[in-house]
Amino acid sequence: MDTTLRRLLAAIGEPLVEVAAAPAGLDVPLTGLAIVDPDDEPDRYPGQLVLVIGVRGRAATAALRAAARRGAAAVAVKAGGPADVLRAAAMDAGAALLLVRPDVRWERLESLARDVLHEGGPAGDDGSGDLNSLAQTVALLTRGVVSIEDTASQVLAYSRSDADAAQVDELRRLSILGRQGPADYLRMLREWGVFDRLRDSEDVVHVDEHAELGIRRRLAIGIHAGHRQLGTIWVQEGAEPFAERAAEVLVGAARVAAGHLVRRRSQQAPGGRWERDLVAGLLDGRASPDLVAGTFGLNEDAGALVVAFAVRDADAASQELVVAELVEVVSVHAVAHRRAALSAAVGARVYAVLPDVHGTDVVRTLCAEVVSAARRRSGIRIQAGIGSPAARLAGVPDSRREADRVLDAMAEGQDVAVFGEIRAEVLLTQTLGLLAANPDLRDPGVARLVEYDREHRTDLVASVVAWLDAMGDVRAAAERLTVHPNTLRYRVRRATAIAGLRLDEPRARLVHHLQLLAAGRGRP
Repeated sequence: MDTTLRRLLAAIGEPLVEVAAAPAGLDVPLTGLAIVDPDDEPDRYPGQLVLVIGVRGRAATAALRAAARRGAAAVAVKAGGPADVLRAAAMDAGAALLLVRPDVRWERLESLARDVLHEGGPAGDDGSGDLNSLAQTVALLTRGVVSIEDTASQVLAYSRSDADAAQVDELRRLSILGRQGPADYLRMLREWGVFDRLRDSEDVVHVDEHAELGIRRRLAIGIHAGHRQLGTIWVQEGAEPFAERAAEVLVGAARVAAGHLVRRRSQQAPGGRWERDLVAGLLDGRASPDLVAGTFGLNEDAGALVVAFAVRDADAASQELVVAELVEVVSVHAVAHRRAALSAAVGARVYAVLPDVHGTDVVRTLCAEVVSAARRRSGIRIQAGIGSPAARLAGVPDSRREADRVLDAMAEGQDVAVFGEIRAEVLLTQTLGLLAANPDLRDPGVARLVEYDREHRTDLVASVVAWLDAMGDVRAAAERLTVHPNTLRYRVRRATAIAGLRLDEPRARLVHHLQLLAAGRGRP
């Protein structure tokens, strides 16, 4: 679905711009955004929204006509004096005219417009359209005037209605215009601990009216993903009191907004969406190596190595956000070590493709830096698995599969591991996965032993595995289990009788060992 002028106005709207002329209606498609200074050399703007800076009012007439002749679908001009001349010029040229309030900063309007027009997608692809819709809904349900801000107090979305202009106070008006709110009021919010409460809890915060500052009563709630604050929803009391269930509405709205903001941050990871998709395609073999090489200026015949990073111990609510932030960390460190490095997230893992790398010493340093930086930034533990170098770019999918296998096989306390160093653990993990995925390969005797442990609350499986791991050394296995050697001997005999284990036969002993490990209770 194309982005139209109507959708753009729905996401920006009052009090920033006013439609002064729309000779082709509001459903004209917009292909992008351009910023024009009247002194610039003329260019072409097919289907674009053009922001005319440096002049305002009637003085922008020539620039408006020039932009329209070169294909502009809409032109935004700072208001200044009567708009009759500008309006007539727009109607004559066939381009929509948007009058921008004089006190609106161009960079603020540009940021909002680019959010809507982001990569040609529909409004809301990056969360901005959805947030504006959410703000409207919250305003309706609370009977208040709503704004949604990020943690830097920048307005991301706000509610609009014909009555808003008469209801809003000075703080809201200045915030939406992109300027700093009243300094005394913001200082008091800090002194009262409002910002601390919004950051540290998910409760609704009540802020009293301050008529001397022109500030009306407010409700606010922090938007969180897990323990991380992503922003705040503010609801200013309007012409009538808040609805009875306004606080409950805010709790639900904050949870909905968290999902939108997580997606928004995910899409702002380094690189364009198409480029990230191309890197992901290289990793799983869908994208042709020559296309990737041509796009990023790589040598298709040079070697490459893949590192996989996995987030450990993150709660489900913050997992997606942590992965999005990890992409940034990996990208910065990877490019510092290899200028042509590529990075992308695929599912819950983040990958770095390092061209022309033949050893692992530099890669270990990179991984250690990423693990440390991620821990400092988010407090989340990261593990890094390093695949084997591939001879050519076409071998990247194989290196990626090895890196994934390393992550799957890594011990709990490891930060970084290389495929060649834990090959045995990798092969064992794959073998156990094969057994777990194929019920027809499972030993019914081991199944009986697992069931016996469950029914009688015993530890026979773990005891036999400890004995097998110790290669039959009863004292070493008993010490690991912190039991008496005679206790372990009894458990092994009991397990043998229940499951029919043939521990005196080498091949049978090997099969039993694998089956017990695959049962999932093999490690004490």
